[in-house]
Amino acid sequence: MRKYQFINFHIKENYYLIEINRPKQLNAINKGTISELKKCFTEIRSSTKGFYGVIITGVGEKSFVAGADIVEFNELDQESAKKLSENGHELFNTIESMPIPVIALVNGYSLGGGCELALSCHLRIATENAKFSQPEINLGTIPGYGGTQRLTQIIGKGRALEMMLTAEMVDAKSALEYGLVNYILDDKEKAMEKSVSILNTVKRKSPKAIANVIKSVNNFYNKDVNGFDQEIKIFSKLCNSEDFKEGVNAFHEKRCPSFKGK
Repeated sequence: MRKYQFINFHIKENYYLIEINRPKQLNAINKGTISELKKCFTEIRSSTKGFYGVIITGVGEKSFVAGADIVEFNELDQESAKKLSENGHELFNTIESMPIPVIALVNGYSLGGGCELALSCHLRIATENAKFSQPEINLGTIPGYGGTQRLTQIIGKGRALEMMLTAEMVDAKSALEYGLVNYILDDKEKAMEKSVSILNTVKRKSPKAIANVIKSVNNFYNKDVNGFDQEIKIFSKLCNSEDFKEGVNAFHEKRCPSFKGK
């Protein structure tokens, strides 16, 4: 385990586990947590070979991340708020563009910046006690870490506006109905088992294909590129890879493919 002040970083056999470790603050994200998560994901991105995903969760059973640390909001002005928002965007954009799947294991409260953190992950798996909310309107502001965009992308305009305009909490069952989470499990242990199970399925796939599925899907939301044109380029390039040839040969030979990421 690598040492950080606000997070626990565990290197497992074939995946990474990150725990937000501020239980007394219900794992609220402060500037230090954002800084450490940036460093952590930069380290992970430079070392994905043999690793098939990241699971991020909160220490304890009560809270994933109960929002941003409001104590740090006391002296915000326009310029410092801009820097704060930009830092959050940079981190969550990094997570969203990771070449291996990032799973948010939402164990309890996922509020404000915590909900935005979960939204930046590729998949969300919730425990039965999970609760989601974007309560920034109660502070006289809006979500500042990408929430207005990603929540709308994931659950649709009407549901997203309702969550942001009312600031009411959405329980795990409703979150599943909205499409905000992929699965609900009884408790954190079972949610972890499900998360690892998904990554064990992913590890049998081509690493190049995995990274490019993520990239291609993200292109749908990138106004600077034509996602359809990029799909053609990515598809054709991958069809010239060793992994593609191995996949086709394995299909014809009725065996499981052995992908090398080449």
